[in-house]
Amino acid sequence: MSNKPLNIGEEVAVQMPMKTVASLIIIVALGTMGYFQIIERLNVADTRLQIMEKDLEENTEFRIKWPRGQLGSLPADSEQYMMLEDLYKTTDKLSEHIDSMALNKVNIEFLTKQMEKVLEDIEELKDGARDMHYKNGNGQ
Repeated sequence: MSNKPLNIGEEVAVQMPMKTVASLIIIVALGTMGYFQIIERLNVADTRLQIMEKDLEENTEFRIKWPRGQLGSLPADSEQYMMLEDLYKTTDKLSEHIDSMALNKVNIEFLTKQMEKVLEDIEELKDGARDMHYKNGNGQ
């Protein structure tokens, strides 16, 4: 080994073969290109992660609020609600009609009993009138 001091300065000349210089330039270019590709891949992965986190938050909000009815309803649901409301109204009308028919039944039964009594009274009056007619001498 030689004990020559290493002089580094602006005026020191370095001799390198052109092949080595070209290799160094290519290695630096490949390293720089690789670095930027890695950074780009990290940016893509980070963007995807942010989008997925946002979707997850929206999904969680939807999953919680939809069953509670806080996000509205589907048009088909609205139509079904209107149909159910109409069915309730129709059922109420039918119930009222049935109730009135039950009252009619009570009234008809009462009137039937009254008519039977009236018919019995008419028959008694007819019998009485016949008896009076025969007693007065027309039938003797």
